[in-house]
This record gives sequence, structure tokens and C-alpha cells, in this order.
Amino acid sequence: MAITADHIRTTLTDYLGRHPEEKRDLAPVLDLLDAGADLTIRSEFRGHATAGAILAGPDGRILHIHHITTGKWLLPGGHLETTDNTLLDAALRELAEETGILPDTVTSLGVSPLHIDIHPISANDAKGEPDHQHVDFRFLFRTMAEIGQLQTEEVTDAVWREANTLHDVRLRQRIVQALG
Repeated sequence: MAITADHIRTTLTDYLGRHPEEKRDLAPVLDLLDAGADLTIRSEFRGHATAGAILAGPDGRILHIHHITTGKWLLPGGHLETTDNTLLDAALRELAEETGILPDTVTSLGVSPLHIDIHPISANDAKGEPDHQHVDFRFLFRTMAEIGQLQTEEVTDAVWREANTLHDVRLRQRIVQALG
């Protein structure tokens, strides 16, 4: 069964129960859900959900991919598919697609996102997409696996980096705390 607005709302509500200090930042997402927006579809340009994987290797370093379209080093992740049952499933699928690291070699460190980030995406004329927002539900995983076959349509490289190289202070602190 595909991800529903109810699943997104429940995930967001549970997250805000753990992180009430983020209520103001994430209020626009709840407003979109209240207005009936379908955040599961890519064509909802007011904002749509994406799922990301924060993957820690055996030494605690975090996997980053070099994304072709943006030209930036990012955490693995991407758009939801109708075959995804949960946001966690979507994060695992994206991780496997982009890095070749199989889901059975990855351990989830919780069923709830470690972090939810809203960030702007620039217009992409080739795809007919205007400027829009991504609501990225980021889940934390561990692995002993090595990087596999990269999805060369989207990714040019992958590297393990120290958590302190992440620009988002809140995300960095949560990773360090969760990994102990």
C-alpha cells in the first residue's frame, strides 16, 4: 500500500512530540496537510515529501553522495514511489538505488525520522518543475557494508565523511548523540 497523507501526518506528529522546538519550522507542512495537499506526489510544488538515509559506517562516518543534478554532496534520498509502504521503506529503497548498499545489510536505528528538513529546490526547466520545497524525512541507519554499484544516472561518487562535516548543526548533534 502506498504512503498516505495519514502516514505522513502521524510520522510528523510523532516527531514533533519528541522535538516540540521544531513546531514553528514544520507548521507549513501541517498547514499543507490540513489544506488537503497530497505530499506524496512530486507535482505538489507547494511542498512534497522525500525520504533520506543517514547511513553510518562501522567507524561512525556518514555516507555522502555526489548528486549530478545539484552538483552537491548530499545524504542519499529522494522522491517517494507508489510501491513504498512507509517513509522508512522509501529511505531504504533510495539508499539501495543510489549506492548499491542492499537493505539487508543495513540496520535501522529507529522507525521514526531522526530529522525532518524543509529545503528549497531550484526550478528545473528540463523536467518542467518550478521552484518548490522538499520535506525530507531523514532516517538513521548503520551498516558494515561497503559502497556498491552507484546509480550513475543520479550519482557520480560516494564517500564516507565525519559527522562534524554536516552543515546542519541540529542534524549533526542528533547523529552524534544517537551513535553515542
